[in-house]
Amino acid sequence: MQTFQWARLKENVKTPLRRGAWYRVLKLTPTEATLDVKGKPVPLPRGELQLSPTPAVRWTVVPAPKNAPRFPATWGTKYAVCPNCRDRAQLEGQPANMRCHRCNGLFEIAWNEPYLATA
Repeated sequence: MQTFQWARLKENVKTPLRRGAWYRVLKLTPTEATLDVKGKPVPLPRGELQLSPTPAVRWTVVPAPKNAPRFPATWGTKYAVCPNCRDRAQLEGQPANMRCHRCNGLFEIAWNEPYLATA
């Protein structure tokens, strides 16, 4: 039996989670997952989540949100989410890896992993 310990959104829904970021699973039932979001338990429908037994090790490439007033327009059509600290970063070109300005981690970028094809 596989134990899921990490989850991220697999649908573009309004939640306190950052799109593309992985969160630790605190509790899992057949219909719901409770995630640790900034130290607080947040229950979400299990069907809205992608589950994984291992933490992410690569940047997630996320389509830019539509009609988001705080999203920097200069970032273009996509951005990246750090697998370690969940910080967002601008993508310039198509580098194989990138260093996070927040946690200083150097990680590969998951260009071949489609995520939320429509934001």
